[in-house]
Amino acid sequence: MRLRVATFNVENLIARHRFGTAARIETAAAMSLFEFSSKEHREAVERSVAVALEDDKRQMTALAIAEAHADILCLQEVDSLSVLEAFFANYVHRLADKRYGHFRLRHGNDVRGIDVACAMRRDLVAGPGAVRATSHAELTFRDLDVFDDDLAAMGRLETDRLFQRDCLMVDVDLGEATLTLFVCHFKSMSNGRDDGRIATRPLRRAEARAVRRLVEARFGPAVAEANWLIIGDLNGCEETIGPGARVIAEGESGLEPLTHGFAVNPLADLPAHERWTHFRRAWSESEGHIVERHMQLDYILLSPALAAANPAPEVEIVRRGLPYRVPLDPRQENRSLAALATSCDRYPRVGWDRPKASDHCPLVVGIDLPARRNPPQA
Repeated sequence: MRLRVATFNVENLIARHRFGTAARIETAAAMSLFEFSSKEHREAVERSVAVALEDDKRQMTALAIAEAHADILCLQEVDSLSVLEAFFANYVHRLADKRYGHFRLRHGNDVRGIDVACAMRRDLVAGPGAVRATSHAELTFRDLDVFDDDLAAMGRLETDRLFQRDCLMVDVDLGEATLTLFVCHFKSMSNGRDDGRIATRPLRRAEARAVRRLVEARFGPAVAEANWLIIGDLNGCEETIGPGARVIAEGESGLEPLTHGFAVNPLADLPAHERWTHFRRAWSESEGHIVERHMQLDYILLSPALAAANPAPEVEIVRRGLPYRVPLDPRQENRSLAALATSCDRYPRVGWDRPKASDHCPLVVGIDLPARRNPPQA
């Protein structure tokens, strides 16, 4: 059975115009230009601005999903099941050739209330029990024995919840074969300082160790022979790509429990300038200038059995929804505004910084799924 499986961080697919009291960056810029007679007046205008901007952005998000042409689609940063269903009904299904259903989402631990989710082609499976989702959001560091001194030094407790969002396990019965997805969104590398990547690494390492233990517990001695994927925005990389496609070693990512000798990353065989799903351009206090980096933050990790059945899997990264400020080819030395603005075709109405489909790219892997049925869930 041939399948196209994709992961996409859709960047704040939400029903709210703001998170708590802080304005969203999309509305903050426009709102800063105006004065308002009252708090209520400002709130009303902010909602109107948010609705208009969200509509532009979601058309591009839907275009990226349509271009991915996935049979199974795993998403990050989704507000709720109702928002997910409304987005597919009113945006994706107006553009895509495929029709999606079998939506799965469980509320996790994100402080902004954004969750991981899964959707798949409506005709891919049949019957109400063919897709089963299990949340692990309530597990603690102690539950999976992944607490260590680095976490203690951060002020974490053994009884704290370990997943920053969730690890949503989705078992899919495809008839002749079964597939199990472990859909994740690990701790980001941002903490507002230059040391964010290193300072947050213990949390990603704990999440990676926890996911590995969940996979091993699910399949036991048959873990290497089962059909499973670890999929999502894992927010870690051991290297980044600088201007001119210069490979920059970043040291440990925290993902090593998954990527070293356990699961297989199909992007590892691509040329360096193609191995990226996210772009970051920010001021570095330590270096005293703007730093540009292309990096792989999004992953579809194959089980040993799937990797053996797919020694050269089809890999596609959909980048046409990124804003024009992002160089789509890291080998491009000329980073002038004119060169960037004409560097590659983008979706209609994509802007310099926004609107855009997301700050991440959909990652798609085409695999041949062996006719093998995973052991039933305990």
